Amino acid sequence: MTTARPSDPAGVTNPSGLSGAVGPADPAGVTNPSGLSGAVGPAGPAGVSVAATAASTGAGDARLAGRSLLRIGPVSLLIRRRAVLVAAVLTVLLLSAVVLSLSLGTPYVAPADVLRALSGADTPYDLVVFDLRLPRVVLAAVAGAAFGVAGTLIQSVARNPLASPDVIGITQGAGLAATVALTSGMAAVLVAPTALVGGLLAAVLLFALGARHGLAAQRFVLAGVAVAFAFRALTEVVMLTADPIDGLRAQIWLIGTLAGKGWTEAAWIAGTLLVLLPVLAWAGWALNSTALDDDTARGVGLRPVARRIGLAGTGVLVAAMVTAQVGAVDFVALVAPQVARRLVRAERPPLVCAALLGALLLVLADLAGRRLFAPTQLPAGVLTAAIGGPYLIFLLLRGRRRSS
Repeated sequence: MTTARPSDPAGVTNPSGLSGAVGPADPAGVTNPSGLSGAVGPAGPAGVSVAATAASTGAGDARLAGRSLLRIGPVSLLIRRRAVLVAAVLTVLLLSAVVLSLSLGTPYVAPADVLRALSGADTPYDLVVFDLRLPRVVLAAVAGAAFGVAGTLIQSVARNPLASPDVIGITQGAGLAATVALTSGMAAVLVAPTALVGGLLAAVLLFALGARHGLAAQRFVLAGVAVAFAFRALTEVVMLTADPIDGLRAQIWLIGTLAGKGWTEAAWIAGTLLVLLPVLAWAGWALNSTALDDDTARGVGLRPVARRIGLAGTGVLVAAMVTAQVGAVDFVALVAPQVARRLVRAERPPLVCAALLGALLLVLADLAGRRLFAPTQLPAGVLTAAIGGPYLIFLLLRGRRRSS
């Protein structure tokens, strides 16, 4: 027997046969199919209903899983929530490492006294904290952050996790110039500027060799490796023909140490980062397109070659400056971006997280160098190499497993 279906008050048949399955019409005369009050709201100024906006927002949320859209006036920023969480954790760890580095040593300063001194309270340890330890710790944090930034930019352009300033020749160029300055009797104050010039000249040579075919990633890395080997060989020649004492000074510089350095070197590195801050802000956005091939990038209105040159140029400038101030501290620029990328689970190294991780690594490496074999101090570069060597082997083995 056929049962007649009830009709709603507007005369529209309810196909479900259930009361309320078809809801009342909204003020614009559009039926609310959900039967829930407010599921379809009044039309907005442009005649678009709230339900349509909600549906669009829901679809956008589905497409932007794990991300949030932050709007500041006319500017919209797409933020990865996991990256914010990782950055917050790394900031806490970095601050803890700074306090620990200020505490450990002879004399020992309790962390509570360190915090009291940093807060401005008068303590018996002000001389130890502010004059003896804080300049070196700040330099380690600033230099590590700069290495992380430089490594991120260079690896993103090269599309190679093994690309870093100490692989593509920037460190070797600065090292050759510093070795010449140290072994030729040049004034100590001129060593850092000379090393900066050497790093920039290495960058010029690198771009001259690798800029053909639009600074292709593979050519860029191969040109960098060639430049690095050439400058390393010239450095060895200069050291072998120099006075033994001067050669030993150059060797210590080439290893990379923070001993005897502090506010002046930190100010140069921090000043460079501040001057480049607008460029780095652009770089953080521009890195999103580095994974695109040239045809796709041009198809969406980008200029891939100019963008790669800008990113690589910024990276080598930062790398040359920090290497000129603290020496050839290897592997921080190699390790920090890739570890940060794995922590964030992103397709490219995140700039801020890589900077924080680089600062954390160098602060801990300098602390370990000061305390592991006290009273003998190891250069920070020795400890970073001890970390970076096994990590490089891990990358090679992991790449081999993937290829097989």
